[in-house]
Amino acid sequence: MNFKDTRILFIGAAGGIGSHMTEKLLLAGARICLVGLFEEELQRLSESLGDLAKGVCLIAADVTKTEDRTRCVQAMINNHGGVDMLINLAGINAFARFEEQSEESIETIMSVNAVAPMLMAHAVLPLMLEQGKGQIVNIGSTFGSIGFSCFTSYSTSKFALRGFSQALRRELVGSGVEVTYIAPRGVDTPLNPPAVYEMAKEVKMSFDQPAYVAEQILRAIHEDRKEKYIGFPESLFARVNGIFPGLVDNSLKKQNTIMRKYAKKDGNQ
Repeated sequence: MNFKDTRILFIGAAGGIGSHMTEKLLLAGARICLVGLFEEELQRLSESLGDLAKGVCLIAADVTKTEDRTRCVQAMINNHGGVDMLINLAGINAFARFEEQSEESIETIMSVNAVAPMLMAHAVLPLMLEQGKGQIVNIGSTFGSIGFSCFTSYSTSKFALRGFSQALRRELVGSGVEVTYIAPRGVDTPLNPPAVYEMAKEVKMSFDQPAYVAEQILRAIHEDRKEKYIGFPESLFARVNGIFPGLVDNSLKKQNTIMRKYAKKDGNQ
């Protein structure tokens, strides 16, 4: 994949990973519409990009809503004449004991992390099929391959996104439209509450920096990878869990007890 002149609809562009990806994509000559939940965050990103932001379309939108998804696609058509690539990066997390999580929190996590990316892909797919080419990039998590204690809702949403990516990739074989699933491990961002870092220190959980993760994601897209897992040994555990889940169950028993100690009611969104 050559990013020059690639028309990209980028959902979740204003966060730590997204801002680094945006800068590199613009430097590579991509034509982008940046989508974020809050206008202020998009404006800050635009200002930080300086001259690179010229011609970039900014869309404040909640892609869990039909009208906002439609608006995003129409903005790509109006500004760039179509869509070559969709990047689904937006997501939320919650570090909480499942029995203490609110129903609203559970529903929101599933909607943002799983349902919205599916429907966003559904919205752009007719355009990609008509032109005979395109790429849908879904950013998941190693938590979508290994179910972790106190991240039950988050893990479930990422398992769903991984399954969707795999099934849609197989459905679209021969169409010219590719589907890429990329799974980072924990990322050091302000979205993580202090309790997560306290827990991570005790269980020796590692975090990657947003700039590194952004670079790895773009490399995977450039290399036309179908799937990419970022971070070792998590990438290995993800594969082991798929074959020997009981083995992983036993290895995580002590860690699960520690994680429940730190988890807070309703987690953090």
